[in-house]
Amino acid sequence: MKVIFKITYPNGKIYVGKDLTGTLTYFGSVNSSLVAADFSDAEQRDFTVRKEILWSSETASDQEASRREVELIRNLRSNDPTIGYNRWPKFADCGG
Repeated sequence: MKVIFKITYPNGKIYVGKDLTGTLTYFGSVNSSLVAADFSDAEQRDFTVRKEILWSSETASDQEASRREVELIRNLRSNDPTIGYNRWPKFADCGG
């Protein structure tokens, strides 16, 4: 089972990732130093994240899953550093 998931951190920021094996405990490859920088040592001592499956497929190709991941990253703007922790694809701030 291929899945695209959203991780929500205690500060409300999100990370969108994909898992091509459907492993329950996989939480993606977010840059841990980016996340850690947003939380004090005390906040890191009791830390809860939420994982939501946004899309899943038994039949999609790896390429289709990758396309869906990028689409959801862009739609949810999780690559905007004020909203999320995805750093790819690069966020294009058109707000000026």
